[in-house]
Amino acid sequence: MNWHRSTTVVVLCGFFLWLTMCAQTESLQTAGTPEPEPPVTSSSGASGTTAPLTYYVRPDGGSAAECTGLADAPYPGSGTDQPCAWDHPFWALPPEDMPRIAGGDTLVIAAGSYRMGYGASGADVCDTGYPWDCHMPPIPGGPAPAQPTRILGAGWDAGCPNPPELWGTERADFILNLTGTSNVEIACLEITDHSSCVEDHAAADGGSPLTCERETYPFGDWAATGLYAEDAANVTLRHLDIHGLASTGVRAGRLTDWLVEDVRLATNGWVGWDGDIGDDSSNSGTLHFVRWTVEWNGCAETYPEGAPTGCWAQTKGGYGDGVGTGSTEGYWLIEDSAFRYNTSDGLDLLYAQGTSSIEIRRTIAEGNAGNQIKTSGPATIENTVIVGNCGYFNGQPFTYGVDDCRAAGNALSLQLFPGNHLTVINTTLASEGDCLVTAECSGSCDGSESVLLRNVIFQGHPDFLSTDEQTCLLWTDGFPHDPASIDYAIIADVKEMPTPCPDHSLCTVAPGIVNSGIDTFDAHLRADSPAIDSGTTDGAPADDFTGSTRDAQPDIGAYEWRELAERVCLPMVVRIDFAARSAHAARAP
Repeated sequence: MNWHRSTTVVVLCGFFLWLTMCAQTESLQTAGTPEPEPPVTSSSGASGTTAPLTYYVRPDGGSAAECTGLADAPYPGSGTDQPCAWDHPFWALPPEDMPRIAGGDTLVIAAGSYRMGYGASGADVCDTGYPWDCHMPPIPGGPAPAQPTRILGAGWDAGCPNPPELWGTERADFILNLTGTSNVEIACLEITDHSSCVEDHAAADGGSPLTCERETYPFGDWAATGLYAEDAANVTLRHLDIHGLASTGVRAGRLTDWLVEDVRLATNGWVGWDGDIGDDSSNSGTLHFVRWTVEWNGCAETYPEGAPTGCWAQTKGGYGDGVGTGSTEGYWLIEDSAFRYNTSDGLDLLYAQGTSSIEIRRTIAEGNAGNQIKTSGPATIENTVIVGNCGYFNGQPFTYGVDDCRAAGNALSLQLFPGNHLTVINTTLASEGDCLVTAECSGSCDGSESVLLRNVIFQGHPDFLSTDEQTCLLWTDGFPHDPASIDYAIIADVKEMPTPCPDHSLCTVAPGIVNSGIDTFDAHLRADSPAIDSGTTDGAPADDFTGSTRDAQPDIGAYEWRELAERVCLPMVVRIDFAARSAHAARAP
């Protein structure tokens, strides 16, 4: 069903915190993942006993010699082995040494700013000759999934209003270490550094003023990666803000059964989430992401202002994906999330293989310079808004060198293996890339494959790389048959409208959304929208993009229309005003 892909040749080279601002958010919590119980301090003595202990860190604490770490109290100023907190996480997890906490223990870190790397309290063994090794050892794993080791910021049980800041320095390889760690929960932390630099920035041009010092000590207040993990199972990450690292927010592979909730990965210099740790990076089990915000990766973050700058991508020697993986398996479930303004692809799961499957629900992808969403293998995408304004970075003051509409800028890129089935339902798509949707076969497809696009709004725009053409609707390749089926759709402003119009669909009809502009896109339906009550219940989700219940006759697109007075639960985005560093609420599209 090649509804006229552009002939443009493109070289294929390889604001913030998402919150649902109403009580209904809580109903979106995953069943079976209750909030953890409050920490209880054991009186059994030293770590390593069978009873778990709770340790404390606070800025007015003391060293491991001065304090036991077992009391949430300041160091009294004299004495040793006092009942008081440690003054730094390194006393619990010392660089180049054995942890002082044991599997199943809890470490509660009070609000404050903690230098992580050479020169920090508890880092006496670190050396200026190799300060990149000055980081935590692997966090000891808990004895069972129900008895995790916990690293918690104070306030973790009260909405995390003031998370402690762990900031990397002197070229530390990473800040948190989950190498070979299982049965762990990490919650309520800000993980960052105190530098505006990016590792190897603008390498294709010989560097730039933003390039980090890598050759001579002192290297500066930067760290490469926020969290590193390999061979890690039964891990929960909750309420983490990982931003401004010189390279990567999270680098993690060979994972099993992870839950990631309310985690933000932003303005990390190379990539937000890098799942490629080498030749064998494949994951397994369930990888569940809820309210996962991944934005502005591939950009430097100015310190202390926190603004994106120097945004770069592959032709300048960078990367820029929001999320990328190596070859991976596992069940990927992504809900209520956002992938925005990354300098390459937004969510790239093109390397899912074998028994993997993907579900994406109530998610937005917009403003990424490559493809907004890529999937591979069997997948379901529902209640999702995909805005392919892939030319967003062009001419912006924060852009150093970004590949506009990389990989043709197709908004939704789908890959199928023989026998795969894929469904896109109640979704709203817009694009200024080559096509709105592409579907390709990998391997020897046998004609049984299917791509169902139902209750979908398709809004075309002029092709950014070939402005005399419109974006195409759908392009398929490598199949012995036409795998695509479109019904109950609204299709507007695409190159060569399909003839005849797909079943139960409206062609060459404006969808009646609030704003169809590619950089101002708002997918809410107007009261006069032809999408209202025009969908089918067959396969339609019970809720919409906001989590609100759909009525008996569902609308087409991601949003169900309702009277303005009844719109009491719309997804909100807290954006940071870079100039004023003040947060204000703005409605998401």
